[in-house]
Amino acid sequence: MSKKVLIISTSPRKVGNSQTLAKKFAKGAEDAGHNVEIVSLHDKTIGFCISCFVCQKTQRCVIHDDADIIAQKMLTAEVIAFATPVYFYEMNGQMKTMLDRTNPLYPSDYAFRDIYLLATAAEEEESAMDGAINGLQGWIDCFEKTSLKGVVRGTGVFEVDDIANKPALQEAYELGKAL
Repeated sequence: MSKKVLIISTSPRKVGNSQTLAKKFAKGAEDAGHNVEIVSLHDKTIGFCISCFVCQKTQRCVIHDDADIIAQKMLTAEVIAFATPVYFYEMNGQMKTMLDRTNPLYPSDYAFRDIYLLATAAEEEESAMDGAINGLQGWIDCFEKTSLKGVVRGTGVFEVDDIANKPALQEAYELGKAL
């Protein structure tokens, strides 16, 4: 059965390593017959949440920028994959800011159930992703109907295209194809 898949690439680089993982995950999901959209944050305007909590009543953010539009896409997606470079052992600021701006989804009848993380880091150790996984898990825990279904750990990548010869690229494709 075809699913609606939304991939949010949070890399500040237009052609970064995590963006490459996002595209490979998308290719796998498309090859499996799913409806896939990639949203890249590198050229989006996303302000910080101002904690007004109006969204808890209206289910829309009072800040009308790209985060509001992306959150509405998230609302109807059945599967969401986040792609992020890991900075200082944590998800990048773009991803964290986007997650904070999903407050309008909390009281809604959201469709997403399955969450994936596609992460890249300069460090070789897989544990370099643990902070990003824990941070995303905190967000997931707020959405009772969701769970983290898979993580791709692209380690040892720093320069653009370092991911090209890493097993994480094939892992991203296979994970997307297995949706």
